[in-house]
Amino acid sequence: MSVSIALHLLSAILWVGGMMFAHMMLRPAAVRVLEPPLRLKLWVQVFKNFFLWVWIAIITILASGYWMVFGVFNGFGNVGIHIHLMHGMGIVMVLIFMYVFFIPYRKLRHAVIVENFQEGGAKLAQIRQLVGINILIGLGISIIASAGRYL
Repeated sequence: MSVSIALHLLSAILWVGGMMFAHMMLRPAAVRVLEPPLRLKLWVQVFKNFFLWVWIAIITILASGYWMVFGVFNGFGNVGIHIHLMHGMGIVMVLIFMYVFFIPYRKLRHAVIVENFQEGGAKLAQIRQLVGINILIGLGISIIASAGRYL
């Protein structure tokens, strides 16, 4: 179980920490330093790299989580409510990410390729809002993961 917890935790840190860094540090710096066309090109490249790691994190989180639930606890009937909350909130995060990846991110990439920077800016703003929601959910899951069994 120690391997599955470590993989689970490291993947969650990568995903939530990466979103926090991008949203709270990189975005404000890019706004101050780069003109909108360059900023949009930067974000396409950042997302290209980061989203690969998010896919890896999602697969690892789900595999390690189900490994613990079914391999150690013999199913969801034997875990506390905090595990159910983490699971449900995590699935919501995955669905939000998948929407971001398959809809606004693809449209952002296309807008940058055809140099429709107004459309690209709109898609980036949409991604930013959804990432903000996922950050809040991820922080909530982190609180539940660390303190849930004691609440």
